[in-house]
Amino acid sequence: MMKAATRRSARLAQARFFSGGATFGLTEEQLLFQDAARSFAATEIEPHAAKWDATKHFPTDVLAKAGELGFGAVYVKDDHGTGAGRLDASVIFEQLSGACPSFTAFVTIHNMCCWMVDRFGTEEQRERILPDVCSMENLMSYCLTEPGSGSDAASLRTKAVKDGSNYVINGSKCFISGAGTAKYYVVMLRTGEGAKGISCIVVPKDTPGLSFGANESKMGWNCQPTRQVIFEDAVVPAENLLGGVEGKGFGMAMMGLDGGRINIATCSLGAAQRSLDLAVAYTKERQQFGKSISSFQNTQFKLADMAARVHASRLLVRQAAAAMDQEHPDKTAFCAMAKMKVTEDCWNVVDDALQLHGGYGYLQSYPIERFLRDLRVHRILEGTNKVMRLIVSRAVLA
Repeated sequence: MMKAATRRSARLAQARFFSGGATFGLTEEQLLFQDAARSFAATEIEPHAAKWDATKHFPTDVLAKAGELGFGAVYVKDDHGTGAGRLDASVIFEQLSGACPSFTAFVTIHNMCCWMVDRFGTEEQRERILPDVCSMENLMSYCLTEPGSGSDAASLRTKAVKDGSNYVINGSKCFISGAGTAKYYVVMLRTGEGAKGISCIVVPKDTPGLSFGANESKMGWNCQPTRQVIFEDAVVPAENLLGGVEGKGFGMAMMGLDGGRINIATCSLGAAQRSLDLAVAYTKERQQFGKSISSFQNTQFKLADMAARVHASRLLVRQAAAAMDQEHPDKTAFCAMAKMKVTEDCWNVVDDALQLHGGYGYLQSYPIERFLRDLRVHRILEGTNKVMRLIVSRAVLA
């Protein structure tokens, strides 16, 4: 049964990868980005994603290849990065996530960290750090969440105390993607009281007093490590205070998360589109009662609902991305709305695709069960979907 399922999965993998509204309204340059990302996904990610998941392998070599195409610093200014926008990035990340949402999610986290250094760093910090990471030869991790501080990010307790020309850091961060491998950690920590007492320091991996917990065993996102980041009298030069000014970290973190919410919604979208394509191909091939199951009206209605959810999700993602590019006053609400709605609807699309595959969808020789596991966390990270509803409701009632 497993060999037959593998052969069938290989045939279905040739199904059209993305379609329909994926190209609607894109510029010629965005179509080139899309083609490059689609090709990279098909050749460098798709053939290996299942093995990465099964063996918990972090493919740093493939991340570096993605960096060669400019995918590691998409919206970093073009003196060091690609110099593209958030909408361009959403087009790229949608293609990559159709092969592996976990791989793509880490690419987006690295992009967020690079952007924070580019946007908020001093010129000296930009010139010192960005050339080392934009190629993805070296990686960056984002450190906000703590064991006692999740949705209430302003209650974080990791503390940095100024000591001459250094900061001494104590505390810990949890659920940190890339921890233990990344060369730099963009850390939100306390230098004063309240939200205005939060600062951001870029901490190198080789910092004395910095250590890492064990790689967490997770439901999904298995091709990237997730560890605690632990600071025990870790000494970091004061020149690593991002922007050179204390008390700006919370605002930096929130602005970073606006983009992160679009990115994680995009990762859900790409997997949902791929799952829809696989479901269409499978239902055309699968025969029951003497005809393909795609000929049954129940199947047709289900596919129509799935297609509508995918298309609506893409519109939400791209509107939010465009709002960020245009510095729209409601960009934070648009990003929250996209994250909230897209991560939920796209997970349901993947679940429906698995159901249409029947028992085969439950097998690891098909990518859909992996997508289902990877996408579940998208409703938790970058702010839970309950917090997204709070953000949207505040905008509606303002």
